[in-house]
Amino acid sequence: MGLIERIFRGVFGDGRNVIVETAQVFRENAEGAAVRQAGIKQQTMQQFASEFAVQRVGGFDRLMDGLNRLPRPLLAFGTIGLFVVAMVDPVWFSTRMQGISLVPDPLWWLMGAIVSFYFGARHQAHSQDFQRSIAQTLARVPTVVENTRALQALRFDTPQVAQSKPSADLTLGAVEPSSNPALLEWQRNQP
Repeated sequence: MGLIERIFRGVFGDGRNVIVETAQVFRENAEGAAVRQAGIKQQTMQQFASEFAVQRVGGFDRLMDGLNRLPRPLLAFGTIGLFVVAMVDPVWFSTRMQGISLVPDPLWWLMGAIVSFYFGARHQAHSQDFQRSIAQTLARVPTVVENTRALQALRFDTPQVAQSKPSADLTLGAVEPSSNPALLEWQRNQP
């Protein structure tokens, strides 16, 4: 009895738990971590509450609050607008993107830093990937312009669309009005 009692007293005696104390050296105490996290969250919420405790009644304060809410929606809708413009008028869009491709790298880095600080912890790699994708898109511009011209040439009101070789008779027939019996009868019945 004496040996086992001494072992248990050595490990668990005097209100201490040597196993738990040793384990906490290698692994964080979950209960203690939860208590610390709760304290941090409570302090954070108190800080946020103190920021909004001040009553803002002035027009300038309301104007600044409104301006602070604008950049994200403007960027989101502006990006969607770029996609719409790219589909509606690809040549106009490509011309503007050609101008953007001439912006020097340091200016892109500066703009990326400003946007990163405003929106929080963005990485420069994203803007460099964006610039690379713009260059790849601009490389496709001549093909897109040629394809657009080819599609415009296939419109239904273009003479010789169905004809594989030019013919003067077909061209004249396509542009000269022809007699339409139904239209002529309708015109005769009009007062």
